[in-house]
Amino acid sequence: ADFLKGLAHPIRLQIIEYLKNGEANVGKLVQKLGVEQSNLSRHLATLRDLGILEARQEKTTVYYSIQDHDIFKILRPIAELLRKKLKRSEKMLESLAIE
Repeated sequence: ADFLKGLAHPIRLQIIEYLKNGEANVGKLVQKLGVEQSNLSRHLATLRDLGILEARQEKTTVYYSIQDHDIFKILRPIAELLRKKLKRSEKMLESLAIE
């Protein structure tokens, strides 16, 4: 339950999505995601504690990457369920607009 709860934040999902293609340092993540560094650091720590991310330090720069790409085996079905739910909601709204 704690693992899934740790994934239940949009910024954490954006971090995972961004790091899908390779590692990035905190500065790059701040720039790409548009969040404050202190806020980002808390989310990175949570993902690292969950075992989703790993960090390596090179001099004064810390680089983050996905520790186990099997995380995408979990996230893909969830994303598909959310897409289906969105489509159902859109259809319902369209039918209400027509009436």
